Amino acid sequence: MDMVTTRILIADDQDDIRSGFRLILDSQPDMTVVGEAADGEATVALARKLAPDVVLADIRMPRLDGLEVTRQLAPHTRVVVVTTFDLDEYVHTALRNGACGFLLKRSGPALLIEAVRAAMAGDTLISPQITVRLLSSLAGGPAAKLRAAAGPETSAAAPQPGPADGPGPLTERELEIARLVAHGRTNAEIAEALFITAGTAKTHVANIQAKLAARNRVGIAAWVWQSGEAGPPPQDRPS
Repeated sequence: MDMVTTRILIADDQDDIRSGFRLILDSQPDMTVVGEAADGEATVALARKLAPDVVLADIRMPRLDGLEVTRQLAPHTRVVVVTTFDLDEYVHTALRNGACGFLLKRSGPALLIEAVRAAMAGDTLISPQITVRLLSSLAGGPAAKLRAAAGPETSAAAPQPGPADGPGPLTERELEIARLVAHGRTNAEIAEALFITAGTAKTHVANIQAKLAARNRVGIAAWVWQSGEAGPPPQDRPS
């Protein structure tokens, strides 16, 4: 069986960054870089012309920044934001605009490759340096910040019940999976924990996203933490 190759577009205004990312990604047998762009408008145009599987987009680019590029391309194109800057405002806006990941450039080659694979698997990878701070804000930050992480402005009217609001929008099984998503579990880890297939886990996650009007997995996590449903971290299955 032929290997499925992930087609990637790199968008960054620095030539050396683009060259470095291309070397890393083209070294993978299942990845190929199909194009490069040095500004946001060129990125959007190339993405529509080349139809890549994943776009790696810097935030600070001429003409259009990476956040606007993400808004214009998602969800039809998977966008992973790769930046030097880890400001909360950037993280929340990128995720609200539909980014499939938020990665710091200093995270290293392994995490860059993992972010592309996570995007292709329907997961959302966020740099570990950001994750703890983000989840902390979801647990105790202002509701407005949670809504910003959860989805677009139109999702403000989506059901967001607290524990005492009666039955929520999710079934018990979906709530169980949503809790695992909120604690950072991937589809494969959810499948292992619940003795289901990864495909079944992915289907459940997609259904949960639709019910909550969430743009991505972090949107699911935002709802779980805001509604008080997160609970303690799940225990790993004994080996």
